[in-house]
Amino acid sequence: MNISDLKKTYNYSMGAIHIHSKFSDGSGDIEQITKAAKKAGLDWIIITDHNLMEVKEGFYNGVCVIVGEEISPKDSYHYLGLGINKVISPKIGVENYINEVVKSGGFGFAAHPNEADYRKNKAKSIKWLDKNIVPDGIEIWNWFSDWADNYDDSNIFKIAYGYFFKHKLIRGPHAETLKWWDNLNNIKKEIVPAIGGVDAHALKILKYIVPVTVFPYEQMFKTINNVIISDEKIPNLFDEQKKYILNALKNGDNIIINRHVKDTIPLISFADNKIEVQLLDNAEIRIMKNGCMVLKEVDKGLIFPVKEKGKYRVEIYINQKPWVYTNPINL
Repeated sequence: MNISDLKKTYNYSMGAIHIHSKFSDGSGDIEQITKAAKKAGLDWIIITDHNLMEVKEGFYNGVCVIVGEEISPKDSYHYLGLGINKVISPKIGVENYINEVVKSGGFGFAAHPNEADYRKNKAKSIKWLDKNIVPDGIEIWNWFSDWADNYDDSNIFKIAYGYFFKHKLIRGPHAETLKWWDNLNNIKKEIVPAIGGVDAHALKILKYIVPVTVFPYEQMFKTINNVIISDEKIPNLFDEQKKYILNALKNGDNIIINRHVKDTIPLISFADNKIEVQLLDNAEIRIMKNGCMVLKEVDKGLIFPVKEKGKYRVEIYINQKPWVYTNPINL
């Protein structure tokens, strides 16, 4: 089912998380960013500038703009604080700012927790070093980090390849990240939710005669998105829509999808003690129970009867490329 048909049939919204504006290390203002989001077909975005919250929330160009903060110490433990009402300092330490986010009425996600230690470029990796420090949720897939982990700037040919064939560098969530996420869900009774992030900056290189924008916002917004499909009607008023989106992310009611692999939305149902997947074309569908794969099948869909209790989630791959990750659900 394509995106336009899905919107006619279901209560559905799609958005991008982890975006930087000109107030931190991005290049765009909110008008530029939301025009790009609208062109990319997004319904909502979440701005998470580093250690500040200067963008004003609201509807811009038909896009719902929610503002959080990427709490950003220099070297590690970046944390996406959502639903907060004030800037939270990274200087108080990771465990304290996790707690401060909750005290402020919000929740958070560990950002790009397993960036590669050894990169063939100058981008410094920023990781979540101590996995015993437990966040509210995890950004299991960060597009820019994925690209940077595999980008080689050792010569001009590899640099050109990395920019012109950037999607070939995208590998998907780190195995270590998925393992950590599954382990936390095995330990905790409640769901430890996951999101996918674009980490969009639209960086401008000014040293050329014509300034060059590296990975413009619209381009980034057509990569890793978060899709919310609900029985509830999507509210029209901003405060109610913001609450609707944040509650969905907090509860893990979103699926993570890389639209560059395929720009359609799968229908995935967890109900009546079965998992049902419907696709337009053949894909590799994996059913995961408590972090372990219990079924792998290539087809346009499947119905999987759930006979044992556990936390189940779905992964889908097309031509061996990671496409979709659902959050887990207790069945």
